[in-house]
Amino acid sequence: MQYPHTELVLNDKGQVYHLGFSPENISDKIILVGDQDRVNLVASFFDSVEHSSQHREFVCKTGMYQGKRISAVSTGIGTDNIDITINELDALFNIDLEKREDKAEKTSLKLIRIGTCGILQPEVPLHSYILSTHALGLDNVAHYYDIPFSAEETELNDAINRSVHLPKAINTYLAKASVSLTNSLRSDQTIEGITITSSGFYGPQGRQLRLPNRTNELNDQLTAFKHGNTRITNFEMESSALFALGKELGHECATICLGIANRPNKDFSKDYSQHMLQLIQYVLDRI
Repeated sequence: MQYPHTELVLNDKGQVYHLGFSPENISDKIILVGDQDRVNLVASFFDSVEHSSQHREFVCKTGMYQGKRISAVSTGIGTDNIDITINELDALFNIDLEKREDKAEKTSLKLIRIGTCGILQPEVPLHSYILSTHALGLDNVAHYYDIPFSAEETELNDAINRSVHLPKAINTYLAKASVSLTNSLRSDQTIEGITITSSGFYGPQGRQLRLPNRTNELNDQLTAFKHGNTRITNFEMESSALFALGKELGHECATICLGIANRPNKDFSKDYSQHMLQLIQYVLDRI
């Protein structure tokens, strides 16, 4: 199959359209961050930097860290941007951009999201490292793809929907993180559980300012949910699409977030900059 120009969109330099990267710019070990400025924080740990670029909100730096070639890429906020990022990163490795054809041999990427999140369990302290075992999508990105979710993913998705009363328009999906990549990030410093990926920051995460919302009791129900030993630990805005699309394309995907708000306790971090730097080094040492 040859991809038409309208489907595989490249810029005038032959680079993938949104990211603005060429295949030689990027490593197969990639740290994904939402915040553009956080790319520089990751790169500050590199022993050397070989590539730097920015196109729109997509910043990329590739360099060496203790003998490992690693890229840091910003995605911006939300699963819509993850849809762009995952598809274009995959194209850089697994599609011949000149011939517009799939490569015969596929490359599996290691994609680790480092983000911030809201904590949903009252006993979990601020600045905890929250490691996602699964992500429940309150967005709709994965529903546009033909993704065969596993029996485990379907069972857990259904269990949450039986316990949590969501607005009728929301059709959730649940995707599992890479077991091997999650294992490499696990330690006595991490707290594990299901991550809720929301389509917004305010109403979709149970916040209410001047607009009334339909999610007033959502957070309490998410906090109370248990399925065996599994519970819901946090809210963020990217991981469901990362896990679902990434896994179906053959990539290993994981998310570890710094908890900066405890929603049940209504407590927000006054300054988490040093904690974020420590989390970045924690991840770099374990890739």
